[in-house]
Amino acid sequence: MAQGGYIEELADGLARDVLEAQDKLGEERLFMEVAEVLAAASTTLEEAFLTAVRVRLAERRARNFLVDRVRQADPGTVTDAPTPPSNEPSA
Repeated sequence: MAQGGYIEELADGLARDVLEAQDKLGEERLFMEVAEVLAAASTTLEEAFLTAVRVRLAERRARNFLVDRVRQADPGTVTDAPTPPSNEPSA
C-alpha cells in the first residue's frame, strides 16, 4: 500500500472514532484537541485527520439537510437520516 493511502486510511479511521466519541461526550471541538496531539507528533497525519473530519462533518450536514428538505415536501416520507454506506467488511 502506498504511504499516502495508508496515512489517509489511518486518518479517516481516527476521524470516524473521534466524531463518534464527540457525539457521545457532547464535546463539539474534541477533534481539535486530537489534532493538537497529532500536530506534536506528525503534521502529515494531522492534516489528513483534519481533512477527514471536515469531509465527514460536511457529509453529515448535507444528509441532515436532505432529510429536512424531504420532510418539508412530504412529512411522512422520511423518519431518519439515510445511513451512509459502510466501508466496513461484513462479519
